[in-house]
Amino acid sequence: MRTNRIFLILFSLFLSSFGSFAQFPIEIKQILEPVSGGLTEKDAAAGIREALVKGTGESVKIVSKVNGYFANPEIKIPFPPEAKDVESKLRAIGLGSQVDEVIASINRAAEDAAKSAEPVFVAAINGMSIADAINIVKGKNDAATRYLEKSTSPELKSRFTPIIKASLDKVDATRLWAEVIKQYNQIPFVKKQNPDLTSYVTDKAIAGLFVMVAKEEAKIRKDPAARVTELLRKVFGN
Repeated sequence: MRTNRIFLILFSLFLSSFGSFAQFPIEIKQILEPVSGGLTEKDAAAGIREALVKGTGESVKIVSKVNGYFANPEIKIPFPPEAKDVESKLRAIGLGSQVDEVIASINRAAEDAAKSAEPVFVAAINGMSIADAINIVKGKNDAATRYLEKSTSPELKSRFTPIIKASLDKVDATRLWAEVIKQYNQIPFVKKQNPDLTSYVTDKAIAGLFVMVAKEEAKIRKDPAARVTELLRKVFGN
């Protein structure tokens, strides 16, 4: 039966505040498992950081390639919800191909911007405390993802917004969007619309990135084959 050695640390930390383990300091420096190779708090925190660097790096690689968003139904960015009426009416009058071009181009912009996420993640991971790492281990299968989401989302949005805007221009999404909105607004009796495309694509790109980070985290926690270094095997089990 595979045992996650890290939980032995947590159990010892819990007991250390009570009677029989009172002699242990809360920051355990000594070896807790001498027979199985000596896993310490420092090992635990390093293992979590290593797992996160690996998981986020892999996620960024997946989403930043061509079709990383567009060909993945879980994270593909559709027309903005508030513009659904725009999409349906344009398709109804034979402009479906232009709608499809817009959808493809906004996903290309997200793929282009995603490359900038990795240094933000690495900085947050390197700043993680031992207490943060232990809380992540105690948490659910996406605890590390939620930690990163909370600690990096504001900076990701700040970094992504100008890149998304430039990417939308680069992949021609801005022009295509302006054209379809112009054509829609010329339809008699419709309510004029022009949602903020940059803000929408930025938010959806970041949300999709965290979907993939959560998948990579779950893989490392559950799949021994995903633990490609000795430290990961030591922390999460062989």
